[in-house]
Amino acid sequence: MSAAASGSAGLGTQLFRRKPVNHMRAGVEHGAELKRTIGTFQLTMFGVGATVGTGIFFVLSEAVPKSGPSVVISFLIAGVAAGLAAICYAELASAIPVSGSTYSYAYAALGEVVAMGVAACLLLEYGVSTAAVAVGWSQYLNKLSDNLFGFQLPSALSHAPWDDDPGVLNLPAVILVVLCALLLIRGASESAAVNTVMVVIKLSVLAMFIVIAFTAFDTDNLADFAPFGVSGIGAAAGTIFFSFIGLDAVSTAGEEVKDPQRTMPRAIIFALLTVVTIYVLVALTAVAAQPWQEFEGQEAGLAQILENIVGSSWPGTVVAAGAVISIFSVTLVTMYGQTRILFAMGRDGMLPQRFAQVNPRSQTPVFNTIVVAIVVSILAAFVPLDKLADLVSIGTLVAFIVVSIGVIILRRTMPDLPRGFKVPGYPVTPILSVIACLYVLSGLSWITYAWFLVWLLIVLAFYFLWGRRHSELNPGALVVDPDDPNPAGDR
Repeated sequence: MSAAASGSAGLGTQLFRRKPVNHMRAGVEHGAELKRTIGTFQLTMFGVGATVGTGIFFVLSEAVPKSGPSVVISFLIAGVAAGLAAICYAELASAIPVSGSTYSYAYAALGEVVAMGVAACLLLEYGVSTAAVAVGWSQYLNKLSDNLFGFQLPSALSHAPWDDDPGVLNLPAVILVVLCALLLIRGASESAAVNTVMVVIKLSVLAMFIVIAFTAFDTDNLADFAPFGVSGIGAAAGTIFFSFIGLDAVSTAGEEVKDPQRTMPRAIIFALLTVVTIYVLVALTAVAAQPWQEFEGQEAGLAQILENIVGSSWPGTVVAAGAVISIFSVTLVTMYGQTRILFAMGRDGMLPQRFAQVNPRSQTPVFNTIVVAIVVSILAAFVPLDKLADLVSIGTLVAFIVVSIGVIILRRTMPDLPRGFKVPGYPVTPILSVIACLYVLSGLSWITYAWFLVWLLIVLAFYFLWGRRHSELNPGALVVDPDDPNPAGDR
C-alpha cells in the first residue's frame, strides 16, 4: 500500500475512520480466526482469575499506608467505578464479540487514531500489570519456601535492582512468566481449564483468611479510620484500581467464547459481583485484625497477619500456597489478554501481520505470546512493584472511560445494532462511569501522568509513521494480488 494511496483521503477522515462492526464479526473473511471453546463458567473464572489475587494478596501493603483503615472505602470506590464500567463492557461485548476488547470497541465507535490511543492504554495495562503481579509472586513463593523447607532465595535473585532491598533480578517472576507463556501456547481451552482450578483454590484460601481474621476483629484498629482524609482514600483507590483489570480481560476473549452475545455479559457481571464481595471482606477483616501502620513494607501481608493471629505458621503457609497459585492465574489471564489485543491489532494492519498469525495446531497466536513473554519478563525482572501499580491504573481507567463513551456513541450512531445486553439506566450509567473513573484518576501522582503521556506519544508516533499506512481500511488494502506468493508478508 503506497503512501500516496493511503493519503488520498483527507488526513482527518483517515484518522477518524471507523471499522464496520459487521466487518469485525466477519472473522476469517479478513484474517485469521480463533477457535470458540470457552463457556460461561470458564469465562467468569477468567474474570475472577485475573482480578482476585492482584489486589488482595499484595496491594494492601501499598494501599493501606496511603489511607489507613478507610482502604475499605477505597475498595468500594474502585469497585463502583469498575462496576459501572463493567456494565458498559457487557453491552459492547455482546454487540462486538471479537478479540481486542476496548481497542476494537473504540475502532468501531470513535475511529482509528482513538483506537490506537486506547491500544496504548491496554498494552500498558496488560503488560505492566502482568509484570507487577509476577513481582508480587516472588514474595509469596519465598514465604512458602521458608515455611515448608526453611529456605529462601537470596535477595539478589528475588528483588529488582531499584527495589528498597536491591537485588540483581527477580528470578521467580521471570520463571512465572515463562510458565504462563508455555501454557498459553498450548491452547486457550487448556489455559481456561487450568485457570478454573486455580480460581477455586484461591477463593477457598481467601474464605479461610476471612474466617480466621474475623476472630481477631478489633474495633480499636478502625478507630483512626481515615488518617489522611479524603485525599488518602482517593490515592489508595487509584493504586487499588489496577486490581480490577480482570473484568476487562473477559472482553478480550470475545472471539473464543461460545454464544458470545449471551455468555460475555453474564460472565462480566458474575465476575464483578464475586470480585467486589471478596475484596471488601478481606480488606475489612485485614485492617481490623492488624494496626494499619504495620502494613507498610509488609511482604506476603495476608500470610503474616494469620501467623500473628494463631501463633503458628500453618495458616500462613496455606495462604502463601494459595497466593502462589492465585497469582499464577492472574498472570496467565493478563498475558492472555495482552496477546489477544496484539492479535486484533495485527489483523487490522496496525501492527505487522506476524502478530496476527495463528498456529494451525493449537489455534493460538504463538509469535504474539513469545514477544509478550520476553517484554514482560524484562519488566518483572528489573522493575519493583511500587513503580508499576499506578501505571496500570491509569491505563485501565482511560480504557474504562472510552468504553463508557463508546456505549453512548454507538447507541446514537447504530441504534439497530443487535445487542445481547443493554446498559440499564442509560444514559445515566455510562455518564456515572466516566465521572467515577475521573475521580479515581485524580488520585494519581503527576509522575504517573508524565510516564503515561510519554508512552502514549510513542504509540501514536508509531501509528502516524507506520500504522495508518498499513491499515486494513486503506483503499485497496483487502485486494490480494494473485501473483504475490506472500500477500500479507510486508504489511
